[in-house]
Amino acid sequence: MEHAQDSTPFVRSRRFVVGAVIVGIALVVTVGLIVGGMLRPADPVASAPAPTPSATPAASDEPAATPAPPPIPANTTVYDPATLAPLDVFAVNPSLVLDDDPFGALTGETARPLAAGAPVFAEPSGQPIAFLPRDLTFDGTTAPVIQREENWVRVLLVGRQAYPSQGSSAQVTGWLRAADVEVMPSEAIVDVNLTARTIDIVRAGTAERIATDFGSGVAETPTPVGRTYIMTTRVEPSFGYTRGFPLVYLAVQSPTLDGFGGATVAVTAFHYHDERSGILSNGCLRVDPAAIEKLAALPFGTPVVIRP
Repeated sequence: MEHAQDSTPFVRSRRFVVGAVIVGIALVVTVGLIVGGMLRPADPVASAPAPTPSATPAASDEPAATPAPPPIPANTTVYDPATLAPLDVFAVNPSLVLDDDPFGALTGETARPLAAGAPVFAEPSGQPIAFLPRDLTFDGTTAPVIQREENWVRVLLVGRQAYPSQGSSAQVTGWLRAADVEVMPSEAIVDVNLTARTIDIVRAGTAERIATDFGSGVAETPTPVGRTYIMTTRVEPSFGYTRGFPLVYLAVQSPTLDGFGGATVAVTAFHYHDERSGILSNGCLRVDPAAIEKLAALPFGTPVVIRP
């Protein structure tokens, strides 16, 4: 009995200790779980990184650039001028090329042969068809440029491809080698409107109206239309109708007359005339004294565009 009584405190003490240990372990586990849960929360399911979309070029409305055509090859052949037909106002040369764009753009430049002159080509790839001297009795050697290339310039020219009775006498063109000419800026352009009955001198985009009426060609001998240029300017005392004012001759000739006044040419010109209103001439443009003086002051080679 005494042993049982004596062992009771021990048993109770051991139970206390064991209980305390169990409680302690439980607390440690619980705290560990809590602390572990704070320090290491349950890892979520790892998701694969979102793929980066590849850049897709935006569609462009712009057409692909067209490569510039290669320059027309140069021609360095030396030609003997004596073997080529001279090109002047009297020339009738079937190899000359008619202007295929009579109201086309101009480059704003003129070209004049260097040295003695320049061979003229129908096409840069061919052989020369004529020779344009630097100086001519009736001028016409300073010509407007209508197309410019690295090695070539295309210009308006004097002369005719044919007489009107045998073909066309419209404005002719040709190619000159860039090495054979000096190129200069044009000072102005003369704009004639046959319907509106106006003549303007245009400089740097600014138009000066010099006529609001003038005389022009009748149906049988019409004033030629399209682009041409001032060939020469001179006073001809034998032409009494000009009253001593200068005539400003153009490079283009009559579309219906083979010749005029006994000559083998029928050159169109601006000139003074007492009768200068309406449709009444052989193709020339009849203007008043103020207009002809302003036109006569323009340099040779000045482009003239005559609109219907």
